[in-house]
Amino acid sequence: MFELQPRQLDLNDVELAADLRLPPGAVGLVVFVHGSGSSRSSPRNRFVAESLAKRGLGSLLFDLLMEPEQRLDNLTGELRFDIALLTRRLVKVIDWIGQDAQLRTLRIGLFGASTGAAAALLAAVARADVVHAVVSRGGRTDLAGAALSQVRAPTLQIVGSLDPVVIRVNRQSSDALRCVQRLDIVRGATHLFEEPGTLAEVATLAGEWFEQYLNDTAA
Repeated sequence: MFELQPRQLDLNDVELAADLRLPPGAVGLVVFVHGSGSSRSSPRNRFVAESLAKRGLGSLLFDLLMEPEQRLDNLTGELRFDIALLTRRLVKVIDWIGQDAQLRTLRIGLFGASTGAAAALLAAVARADVVHAVVSRGGRTDLAGAALSQVRAPTLQIVGSLDPVVIRVNRQSSDALRCVQRLDIVRGATHLFEEPGTLAEVATLAGEWFEQYLNDTAA
């Protein structure tokens, strides 16, 4: 296990809890954008982050919502689909990284799940100069809408073969994307990749993608 560093991200109007994992000599930083109803404590994202650390990739997992907002969302589910809000928060986190002495030299990748994948793609458009790769796990990338055609960061969509709705919308997103992109379907996996070995396959696919595009020599 690579040691977690708890952080408080002061974004002026909000303060968000975060966990930083930074292996020695990290070659990039992957910012996790959790999905509907989740948090920085997502066991699936933590599993992937630990796998990335073994490849020399740092990770930042943070709560998109403050505690009162999370309580509201747990009751109503309304904020998890507020893609504009999630995107604004993510962009502020990206800007915060650019001002942090420990992190600002690292190339940034975004790993989005569910509705967080749409926010990741929108943030990649808003901060195209610093976001160098995007990976979506079971993501509602279609919710990025018309902005899909503006994404420049190489984008990998990963979806389970037993998740037909997300397969359909990810294929639609593939048709709309104009960047380097790929759609990988993990055999035997449902939406949450709970089946044996499927999440490990996600971690491998994501790790290879980030290694390729967060390397300093990547085009």
